[in-house]
Amino acid sequence: MKIKTAVISAASLAAISACNTSETEQSEQRKPNIVFIVADDLGYGDIGCFGQETILTPHIDALAEAGVRFTQSYSGTTVSAPSRACLLTGLHSGHTPIRGNFEIFPEGQMSIPEGTYTLFQMFKDAGYATGAFGKWGLGAPKSEGAPENQSVDEFFGYNCQRLSHSYYPDYLYHDSTRITLKANAEAHNGTYAPDTIQYETLRFIEEHKDEPFFLFVPCILPHAELIVPNDSLFTQYDGSFTEENPFTGCDKECESFRKGGYCSQDHPLQTYAAMVSRFDLYVGQIVEKLKSEGLFDNTLIVVTSDNGPHWEGGNNPDVFKSNGIYRGYKRDLYEGGIRVPTIMVWNGKIESNSKSDFMFTFWDYLPTFAEIAGIEPPKTDGISIVPTLFGQQQEGHDYLYFEFQELGGRQCVRKGDWKLIKLNVSTEPIYELYNINDDPTESHDLSDANPEMLNELKTLLENERTADPNWEFK
Repeated sequence: MKIKTAVISAASLAAISACNTSETEQSEQRKPNIVFIVADDLGYGDIGCFGQETILTPHIDALAEAGVRFTQSYSGTTVSAPSRACLLTGLHSGHTPIRGNFEIFPEGQMSIPEGTYTLFQMFKDAGYATGAFGKWGLGAPKSEGAPENQSVDEFFGYNCQRLSHSYYPDYLYHDSTRITLKANAEAHNGTYAPDTIQYETLRFIEEHKDEPFFLFVPCILPHAELIVPNDSLFTQYDGSFTEENPFTGCDKECESFRKGGYCSQDHPLQTYAAMVSRFDLYVGQIVEKLKSEGLFDNTLIVVTSDNGPHWEGGNNPDVFKSNGIYRGYKRDLYEGGIRVPTIMVWNGKIESNSKSDFMFTFWDYLPTFAEIAGIEPPKTDGISIVPTLFGQQQEGHDYLYFEFQELGGRQCVRKGDWKLIKLNVSTEPIYELYNINDDPTESHDLSDANPEMLNELKTLLENERTADPNWEFK
């Protein structure tokens, strides 16, 4: 397979859109496409339309003007693999088979079990082509959880999320085949992997333009390590950060070089900003490709993140106010760790330039997409939010449940305006109770003042998860 990279420039966007074709006939003839774009560790406040003032995200901001911006959208949980597992299975993190970042060596993570019903199986049942381009992290190469064994027609990217820490890797995968990136041999930085993955993403759209498709784009940006090509997306931030603190990481002679370690970076803040802007440009390219192929009007586009912002590789999310007004970061179950920016666009179907405070989460996407695709899904933890997408009233969740396996174990449950967090699950538990409506920053623990609500939510929290020997809060 010949490796190519997407041309990363504003001019490329203009060229892509120059040959726009009529969409009306195509929209009437087939089911809608679904394009699901998920950033890696992008904070609620990292996008302009969600309050970001330093990092430039013009393409996502323009997309928000064409659709709906959700202010109470939650990820699956607060780290990568289980959050994506919640998305694909329609189950929350106390039920899904993958509940943590469980590493397999030398490459990969614990597998989604064979026979698990996922979004990909649902779309295959509905007659869709399916593609995944980016980071997998739900089954080692050629295992039962590998994408080619999970109803993914075409995969291109990193199988292993640990190896996806490197942006100039030695290889990527096309389905189960390793694709060597020769320009990165001997520690050279020749091929920036996200650009190559973006090229293949756009190719998938072109090759499947005549049939309905589900395109899953789990982009690795802006996760650490922090490194980006020295182009205009980087230089536009020259001089923007006077408080840069160089980061000393894992470089050529380091044992973990390109095996999970983060490279050194003299300008971590400028680099993080450029990585978010690069993700923004990728979103813009995908949108313009859909338009140029006459697919935009018949495509539901989702842009979101898998969890809150990270501190790795020298990043400082406080500088950017990456979590907005919210407390917490990646690995926290405070709002900053699980509330994520979400935008949905479906031209002519979803009201443009709108905002919704409807509370939903990753496990709601499976029943939502099933309704759109015209197929009856199995029972999950999710609800279809199609009425909300079309501006109609609907019943919401009675409550939402989240858990995190590491750092002694963490759980939380949100019911209406109330939220209970349990820390140190595996040792000496600590409970914190907040009213999210009155106190969105989770600054005032109300446990002592509200014993009845505390006990009600404790009961929900303790009874919600199913036991699993692999996931018992170490």
